[in-house]
Amino acid sequence: MVHSRSRRSVLAGMGAGASLLTMPAWAQGHSMHRAPRRGGPIPAGFDEVSGEVIDLTIGSGHRVVEGRRGPGVAVNGSVPGPLIRLVEGQRVRLNVTNRLDVDSSVHWHGLLVPFQYDGVPGISFPGIRPGETFTYDFPVRQAGTYWYHSHSGLQEQSGHYGPMIIAPRGGDPLRVDRDYILLLSEFTTLDPHFIMNRLRTGGGYFNYRQNTLTDDYQMSAEERRMWGRMRMMPTDIADIGAPTYTFLANGRGPGEGMEYLFRAGERIRLRVINGSAQSFFNVRIPGLAMQVVATDGQPVRPVEVDEFQIGTAETYDVIVEPGSAPAYTIVAESMERSGMAVATLASAPGLRADVPPLRDPPVLTMGDMGMNHGAANHGATGEGGMDHANMGHGTMDHGTMNHGALDHGAMGHGMTADDAKPRSDPAMDMAGMKMRDTSLLPPDVAVGPGIDMVAMAPVDKMGDPGLGLRDVPHRVLNYRMLAARDPRPEVRAPTRLIELHLTGNMERYMWSFDGRMYSAVSDVPIRFAWNERVRVKLVNNTMMAHPIHLHGMFFELVNGQPAESQPRKNTMIVQPGASATFDLTADEPGDWAFHCHLLYHMHGGMMQTVTVMGPEQPA
Repeated sequence: MVHSRSRRSVLAGMGAGASLLTMPAWAQGHSMHRAPRRGGPIPAGFDEVSGEVIDLTIGSGHRVVEGRRGPGVAVNGSVPGPLIRLVEGQRVRLNVTNRLDVDSSVHWHGLLVPFQYDGVPGISFPGIRPGETFTYDFPVRQAGTYWYHSHSGLQEQSGHYGPMIIAPRGGDPLRVDRDYILLLSEFTTLDPHFIMNRLRTGGGYFNYRQNTLTDDYQMSAEERRMWGRMRMMPTDIADIGAPTYTFLANGRGPGEGMEYLFRAGERIRLRVINGSAQSFFNVRIPGLAMQVVATDGQPVRPVEVDEFQIGTAETYDVIVEPGSAPAYTIVAESMERSGMAVATLASAPGLRADVPPLRDPPVLTMGDMGMNHGAANHGATGEGGMDHANMGHGTMDHGTMNHGALDHGAMGHGMTADDAKPRSDPAMDMAGMKMRDTSLLPPDVAVGPGIDMVAMAPVDKMGDPGLGLRDVPHRVLNYRMLAARDPRPEVRAPTRLIELHLTGNMERYMWSFDGRMYSAVSDVPIRFAWNERVRVKLVNNTMMAHPIHLHGMFFELVNGQPAESQPRKNTMIVQPGASATFDLTADEPGDWAFHCHLLYHMHGGMMQTVTVMGPEQPA
């Protein structure tokens, strides 16, 4: 086989078992080494594979969730696909055979791999054609909780995803009695291409919460008039929710009995993976605190919370210590609160705790459109009076920062701090505002039909716990609470600032960076010099939260921690009408995808290519 190096060319459904205790027979699940019987549905749950050579097969069939039937794409005959167990420092060969009648691929989300094995057709390799086998061959350079999924078509929506755990070299310093995976996703009876077509017909097609004069949430008549003039809805939290989606825990619907065994007093690690196509989840376990110990596979200093929001493609490791209750319910409520995935921590098979009802749906505010921030301070630090000097900005020498080191003029990324200043008064008459006031945008953003909203005065919202979680009475995670467990001994200050605007047109379902959809910029990448230290500021001009993912590298959140303790991630939520910033060392040569991880947003155009010049290549 020739590999192209061209730069353009458990329980049934449980998965991971106990780490220090033998898993009981009732928790072992089905064997997924064989395909489902002819004519039968693809089973939920996953088997486990490991070793230096691993064979994976992509196939199709149908799925049945809570009596509803829909299309399915399976890896090794199951949805999710098998748990892949690796060890840091080993080398692995993954032979992936495509049995579909269309091209496919596997992207190893968050793994540090040579770019030609990253699995993105059109950027790093040509894809896997029907009937062909592609071999991914790379050393394992990290440890932690990760996952894999298709980067072809819309196959993620139908089930092409699975979990991956990489054990640390020399043993895990975190001692737990049991180690479980909770992979969150969705099921739909609809073909994903039908969904995409309907979203393009009208972005609100699947929104069953249209606002009316009789809505019971609090909103003044003037606010209703403003939303009407903007042709937007304060209830437009997610593009798709229930009943179009059934939310899943390890491939199982909320009524299908997903369980994890425990004994009182044990330390349990729950590895939470958001493997959904399009959904954010708010995760809590009523009656149990959770100690967050890792995010996106990277360890953080333990922080105790009662709830956290997990964006599409993020992962969080949490430690829980169940008490004397016979069972606890794990609730993963969709952000717009149309439904939930449900699992149970059970002290014996079949035991259940109460499942809390869905909470009242959240409603967008003017603050979510980058306005009226004085009344929208969220998080422990607060947005209105945050100390910018304590946000890591002081570690960067703006006097030596070379904003024009590379030619961004042709790409629309040549931003400077002055360019980002509002072009009009944020305190303008709200009744007469224009949400498409493009004078607020820097001059290199492409203004056209792809932009129908512009945040007036976006500010950093690293302290925002997420929509629906700003006023709950318990402890909720936000990005400012995260700090790297192991501080980096040497940290270079960034020498260049890049500012990118997340832009969109909801009615036409067009999504983009800087007003340019991927099809228009696919041959004009964002270029980083080898080993360059860069600060990237993302400004969200839309009314939706976007989980932005960079392939091939980790970045550090500029979240108020000292530079050496900034937490490392590969996916970051940028809140509506807000900005978020990360630092990056460009030390992985090749071409890498950079995109919103909401599947239909990525396919709607919110994607770019990042090129890191190799050490032997001039910038």
